[in-house]
Amino acid sequence: MIKPTKHKWTFAARFRRRAFGWRSQTPVKRVKEAVAEIKKTARKDPVLGAEGAVLLLEKLSPALEQVDSSSGAIGTAVNNAIDALVPIIAGAPADDKVRSKWLDRLWKAIEEDDIPYIELLPEYWGALCHSPELASYWADELMTPVRITWSKDRKAGGGYFKGTSACLSALLKAGRSKEILELLELAPFKFWHYRMWGVKALASMGKKAEAIRYAEDSRGLNEPDSLISEACEEILLASGMADEAYNSYAIEANQKTTYLATFRAIAKKYPFKEASTILSDLVASSPGNEGKWFAAAKSAGLYREAIELANLSPCDPKTLTRAARDMKSKEPLFALEAGMTALRWLVAGYGYEITGLDVREAYDFTMEASRNAGYHAETMERIRTLVASDTSGDQFVSRILGAELGISKR
Repeated sequence: MIKPTKHKWTFAARFRRRAFGWRSQTPVKRVKEAVAEIKKTARKDPVLGAEGAVLLLEKLSPALEQVDSSSGAIGTAVNNAIDALVPIIAGAPADDKVRSKWLDRLWKAIEEDDIPYIELLPEYWGALCHSPELASYWADELMTPVRITWSKDRKAGGGYFKGTSACLSALLKAGRSKEILELLELAPFKFWHYRMWGVKALASMGKKAEAIRYAEDSRGLNEPDSLISEACEEILLASGMADEAYNSYAIEANQKTTYLATFRAIAKKYPFKEASTILSDLVASSPGNEGKWFAAAKSAGLYREAIELANLSPCDPKTLTRAARDMKSKEPLFALEAGMTALRWLVAGYGYEITGLDVREAYDFTMEASRNAGYHAETMERIRTLVASDTSGDQFVSRILGAELGISKR
């Protein structure tokens, strides 16, 4: 039997109850430091690392209860910590006696998590149980409260139960997929946060088509369409149906925080698809935002398409200027057109917090590219014509470049 050894954790003293004030910078830093300490220890002693992970998860909510979470920074840090710590606990070679004690401590932490900070932990309960036998035990323990919560007689005990996801996760780990579907039949509403376990259950039973239909039937007001599409996409990809996955779900399932990140996510997941095809499909999916796909086209080496997109709808002039700067020697013709487009949108009044330096840089990098491409005179004339057409009230670009271009201010 492998038991965790005694160890003095550096993070333990830092995560006392109400250890942090309202500012989030320091606790975010401390959470990251604690996770790094646990990871380092787990590499040498997996069971001790898991013990540290359990200890940190116990201490998080009490220590952070006064922190201002409105920015989302501390919540993100805690969620990232959970993602990192769960595999350490789940993969530790501990016997059922030690693991049961860990689970009891974690369950107590979940019950006392009032803010809440560790509300995602129940979703990993099956993995934390490690063995189907332990998962089955916990499923049995949690199933009665779930049934009471979802009973038709809501006044007799209905409401919210923190262990619902934990129960469904444990049932899946225990291989009791049919019981997941039976339990979900009692749910008073279609809530993807719970129905996703029904999709997993059907998929684990080999009923892939039914799983997709079940997921599609989960769509509705305020339900996360992107997550539903992601689940369907995953099933199709696992079934070797990549074309169907791409055509039906790729775009909605891979929405990221930036247009470039979205393009890269799809390109990585579907390497057999031509970059130009992916780009074209993404552009078609967001009419009116063609210019925002400029960086994605550039990253794929689709320079002609990038310039065309940047001219179809507004594109950030600073993004275009950076492209001109970075490519003025390697791809001077592309850099020239990127710079010209930057100047075009600057003249039109686009851009955020634009300064005179931004205008100068767009001009300078465009001219450098023009010299490299052998189109210096022609480019100068194009810029002169463009700037002369500036009819905006403040004529900002004209005031910055007018003298050098020989254009008198009106």
